[in-house]
Amino acid sequence: MARYLSIHPDDPQARLIGQAAEIVREGGVVAIPTDSCYALGCHLGDKDAVERIRQIRNMDERHHLTLMCRDLSEIAQFARVDNTQYRLLKATTPGSYTFILEGTKELPRRVLHPKRKTIGLRVPAHKVAQGLLAALGEPLLTTTLMLPGDDLPLTEGWEIQDRLDELLELILDAGQCGTEPTTVIDLTSLPPVLIRAGRGALEPFALE
Repeated sequence: MARYLSIHPDDPQARLIGQAAEIVREGGVVAIPTDSCYALGCHLGDKDAVERIRQIRNMDERHHLTLMCRDLSEIAQFARVDNTQYRLLKATTPGSYTFILEGTKELPRRVLHPKRKTIGLRVPAHKVAQGLLAALGEPLLTTTLMLPGDDLPLTEGWEIQDRLDELLELILDAGQCGTEPTTVIDLTSLPPVLIRAGRGALEPFALE
């Protein structure tokens, strides 16, 4: 059964954040709120947890996972970013965007797209997500909490518990955070390519 923690969305309790970070470090798969919708997350280096997330989502290795980072300096550690890409990232983070970028050798090959060697990266604006990343001191590997056959991501803690209680170690319930996922932008070529229109505005990328 998943541990269920109700946490304040704007002033998350440090004690609960610490408990969540420890569960991640121990190999747990967690459901966390973000500024777009709930996400599944696990430790970047935990092969078994990554595979469990892929199984929950029923997605293969060609589906990009997302590295959730605290800030741009972390993104630059795990992705190749040139000056043009950096300016776009700086103008739109933190926020409801996921960027497809070429991964660096800091990343395990298993989390990269098998042919393109790319990965999704994002910097969330949600206080709970940022608190967890700060407590971990490193990025979190994530994906939208959208279950196979569903049209929308799950957005209620009780619903996540009802559907995934036996498959997760933790549910961080911060109330509803929406059902609109991030806008996904491929920055591996210029001009940027829109992969998915979501909560993040398109104007900064001249894509409207």
